[in-house]
Amino acid sequence: MLKVLRPTPSHFGIFVTDLEKMVAFYTETFDLTITDRGVGSTFKNELVFTSASEDQHHQLVLASGRPADASFSTVMQISFVVPSIQHLREVTQRARERGATEVRGLNHGNALSMYMRDPEGNTVEVYVDMPFYVAQPHGDPLDLDKDDETLMRETEAICRADPTFMPLDQWQARFQAKAPVASASAARA
Repeated sequence: MLKVLRPTPSHFGIFVTDLEKMVAFYTETFDLTITDRGVGSTFKNELVFTSASEDQHHQLVLASGRPADASFSTVMQISFVVPSIQHLREVTQRARERGATEVRGLNHGNALSMYMRDPEGNTVEVYVDMPFYVAQPHGDPLDLDKDDETLMRETEAICRADPTFMPLDQWQARFQAKAPVASASAARA
């Protein structure tokens, strides 16, 4: 069971046209585990529940029912965090091999991100967090062909040149100060 102190985003679902193709894309690209699947008694679409964590039954739900003629996805982006820059490279390569298009990288300062379109045109972000904060939106080109040390050095230089720069722990302290609901809930627990 997840420990939460206030309403916390935890999972999302998208309608898809080709359910099996999309299940293959997401499970094979992002190593998601199918936790359940079936047709609901009240929601008559087929649902496939997937997760990357035993702490959450589902983090991404794929639902049949997107019309084949849908020309525009209302999904702004689906984001996946990875533990390292090398994982970012590997997942991006797997996504390309499985039909991702429009792959491009951005250095946000606080994260290194690769963006792409999944096989049905939804924007997907894969990112690795950085130990820095700069105000968002922020995006410089990202070249994953550079080695990790170079990427870290360049990212830190980009961040330190930004007047909004601060170390991540300082930003986290500011966040906690802005979150009185979480603090009050924790105090009552």
